[in-house]
Amino acid sequence: MSDSSRTSSSTILHARGLGKQVTSGERPLTILSALDLEVFPGETLAILGASGAGKSTLLGLLAGLDQPTSGELTLFGEALASLDEDGRAGLRAGRVGFVFQNFQLLPTLTALENVLLPLELAPLTNSEQRGRDWLARVGLGERLDHLPKQLSGGEQQRVALARAFVTEPQLVFADEPTGNLDHATGGRIIDLLFALNREAGTTLVLVTHDYALARRCDRCLQLEEGRLMPLELDEVGA
Repeated sequence: MSDSSRTSSSTILHARGLGKQVTSGERPLTILSALDLEVFPGETLAILGASGAGKSTLLGLLAGLDQPTSGELTLFGEALASLDEDGRAGLRAGRVGFVFQNFQLLPTLTALENVLLPLELAPLTNSEQRGRDWLARVGLGERLDHLPKQLSGGEQQRVALARAFVTEPQLVFADEPTGNLDHATGGRIIDLLFALNREAGTTLVLVTHDYALARRCDRCLQLEEGRLMPLELDEVGA
């Protein structure tokens, strides 16, 4: 994506002056401070940071799952501050997918039922067949009726990938998607994530401490001391 094609009007997500404070004991603790970010349609963006840097907090704010202490955040052209919790959920429905480090599958639901959950909020035609097709695409077409406890970690993350993409979202957030997987399994999951994302033309924002993973993205930012700084791809992992 050329810089000339990047304008504020084309952003899918825009944060300005974003801050997050929490109370630790009797003192305020600043997690994020006056953070600015623009995310553009179709790009893949990695946000790098050490453990405890606030990456997951930032992802929750960007997705409207949590609210900032200060600053402005616009998602799909909507100011999140103007929406209540139901409004933010409605904005995400069918347009945002999630992939989490700990998979976050409901333990009492089968693989297929977990994949179908987003379609309850954003129903599409032939929902069940769509879920079956996506599980087949991630190599689990024969595991539709298995519960999460009957699946390996890698298989559970494949279910999570199918769930993230089943609504054909515009934007997918991934929070340390290989953090609970061994190196070989994690590599296969990342190959699959990027392949699915490329085929769908989805915008991908992932947070990670893994420099090898970050290098696969179009753009990298470093989260440090509550702020985001550009990081050139040839510097990543150097």
